[in-house]
Amino acid sequence: MANESFDLVVIGAGPGGYVAAIRASQLGLKVAVVEKRATLGGTCLNVGCIPSKALLQSSHLFEEAGHDLAVHGVVVAAPKLDFAQLMKRKNEVVEATTKGVAFLFKKNKIASYTGAGRIEAPGSVAVLGDDGAVKETLAAKNILIASGSEVTPLPGVTIDEKKIVSSTGALDLTEVPKRLVVVGAGIIGLELGSVWRRLGAEVTVVEFLDRITPGVDDEVTKFLQRTLAKQGLKFKLGAKVTNAETTDAGVRLTVEPAKGGEAETLEADVVLVSIGRRPYVAGLGLDKAGVKMTERGRIAVDGHFQTSVPGIYAIGDVIDGPMLAHKASEDGVACVETLAGQKGHVNWDLVPSIIYTQPEVAWVGKTEEQLKAAGVAYKVGKYPFTADPRSRANGATEGFVKVLADKASDKVLGVHIFGAEAGTMIAEAAMAMEFSASAEDIGRVCHAHPTVNEALKEAALAAWDKPIHL
Repeated sequence: MANESFDLVVIGAGPGGYVAAIRASQLGLKVAVVEKRATLGGTCLNVGCIPSKALLQSSHLFEEAGHDLAVHGVVVAAPKLDFAQLMKRKNEVVEATTKGVAFLFKKNKIASYTGAGRIEAPGSVAVLGDDGAVKETLAAKNILIASGSEVTPLPGVTIDEKKIVSSTGALDLTEVPKRLVVVGAGIIGLELGSVWRRLGAEVTVVEFLDRITPGVDDEVTKFLQRTLAKQGLKFKLGAKVTNAETTDAGVRLTVEPAKGGEAETLEADVVLVSIGRRPYVAGLGLDKAGVKMTERGRIAVDGHFQTSVPGIYAIGDVIDGPMLAHKASEDGVACVETLAGQKGHVNWDLVPSIIYTQPEVAWVGKTEEQLKAAGVAYKVGKYPFTADPRSRANGATEGFVKVLADKASDKVLGVHIFGAEAGTMIAEAAMAMEFSASAEDIGRVCHAHPTVNEALKEAALAAWDKPIHL
């Protein structure tokens, strides 16, 4: 049993862990990573962000070919779906991305160990085999927990990844289901529901709350639901699934009003359970090491990502803050830079979020509802994509940009975008807000013409004074 010594041992090779490992190596630390999967990249690269975006892109092109090209003068026969090729491409995208991380590990001389990581004591990490036995033990000056998150289970529903699937199983179906029920109207549920609806499934979304996408600006949410309904998604809001029974034909769900009432039965070929994710902390040896947890079941850390035990750190989904891949990456960089004597920091209030439906939804900062609840006096500037020349040229005019700014100082407090390229556009807003820009600042920056980003400029002008083109 080897007992090699490292400056840093990272448990988990997802977007938080692998980025932290690379940055630590760049800063001169001797680094090892322990990952239970055979491939690097964690949930995001293997069974999350990357494969889902591959399917979203392919299904969007399929939808576009069938409905949206004639207006451009492109006349084609009704497209035929090659399902095997669609899934093959998705797998190739995942493989290329995970191989890219492996290359970066080799380039940066990072030692990689396959197996589950368990903290034996401060300064000691065991690598476990599939049978739970210790394969080897690594000595570490510092330990970084980057184990990510797992699917939150739904009481009364057993996930078999065949007929009742999590997001993992929904990315690997063997055929397009005729009827798909999505339990949970959050980001993952709506994205994957959109994929299978475009490919031909009849999709019904069941949500416990009386609205979709909790946490998203209310005005944006209403527009998103209306658009998705036009696209064919059906919604049962204020409803809960109390039982799921697999049958020869598929799955029979019992659905009841969340506030009480008569139950109904839904029949589906496949059910996707997507009610959220929870920190993955089981089996890490946290109790034995003395690592304290928060009331919400996350690992408690200080401002430098250190846990209650000196030398043990945690980042990403296992600690507070948005459970997003890019937030985990920034956590990792800030953490190891602090270890190396620098001053790393992440502003969790300015982590952008994106829903990759079509159109996309993206936002950073506060919503109107949050500002009202906090008693903040604010002003609103909005600009529709129907008024944006590039959006008209693209044939993608649905949606708008909304800028929220402090009424007294004009400082931008939140930006919300519902539109075809929202996910790309939000980066400009996040950059501006990170440097405490005012609405006037954004509005006075020269934006290239014609681009969809001009809509952000105009919305900022609307918040500050008046837009030019509206």
